[in-house]
Amino acid sequence: MIDRTHGVSVTRQAALLQLSRASVYYTPRPVPTGDLALMRRIDELHLELPFMGSRMMRDLLRGEGVAVGRTHVRTLMRRMGITALYRRPRTSHPHPAHPIFPYLLRGLAIERPNHVWAADITYVPMARGFVFLAAIMDWATRKVLAWRVSSTLTPDFCVAALEEALTRFGPPAIFNTDQGSQFTSSAFLGVLQAHQIRISMDGRGCWRDNVFVERLWRSVKYEDIYLHAYETVSAVCAGLERYFTFFNTRRPHRALRGRTPDQAYFTSRPDVPAAPPRGSVLIPAA
Repeated sequence: MIDRTHGVSVTRQAALLQLSRASVYYTPRPVPTGDLALMRRIDELHLELPFMGSRMMRDLLRGEGVAVGRTHVRTLMRRMGITALYRRPRTSHPHPAHPIFPYLLRGLAIERPNHVWAADITYVPMARGFVFLAAIMDWATRKVLAWRVSSTLTPDFCVAALEEALTRFGPPAIFNTDQGSQFTSSAFLGVLQAHQIRISMDGRGCWRDNVFVERLWRSVKYEDIYLHAYETVSAVCAGLERYFTFFNTRRPHRALRGRTPDQAYFTSRPDVPAAPPRGSVLIPAA
């Protein structure tokens, strides 16, 4: 965007684009190896104790012999998209361009496929580096309908997963997410509204409102991601492809009385062909 040979100065070009002048000269650097190891441990602790904020996380890490300050922990948690999950007073207001919808699932009996879908994003550590994973799940049957991996937290990979799920399985009655900017973006909401799907959003900090996807992340990480320490993004995608096929077709669930998600889903929807969800990598353009 910045043309250094143009007659307009770089400072003026940055101002016109509403960019920080310092960012024009910034050269991206890889995340240090020590930070990657620390982020992996923060991710593990967050799964175990999701109520921990940066202060408690720092103290727990220090108790494990890791010398780290609260500011650095907070920076890494922000980079990972992790926040402490607890009920809190309303301390901020949504951006006017990102509407927030009420939570529609409280007290609702959800007993059939395609009644309610849910979506969420999680941080996925690799041996060197990290990516983000978005998944669409059918609430009643726990079936993972679609998923995508991305190197950044932009809405496009969430939209791609949503469009695949809608194409393959048809629209649900209700779609539930948290209030993350990816799900409140016009691109994501526009797809839901075009299919006349009722939109539901969790309360701020109310992780239990989307508890089934939270449980999915725990299963994915402890049963696959943490066991393999994938080296590349393509290896992550191949591993997730195998895991989600196993999760849908072979892994029994107590909540489904020992059935697999595919058994629970396709018993009620014989019109839909059974096939594993397909994931892909979206590398944002520079």
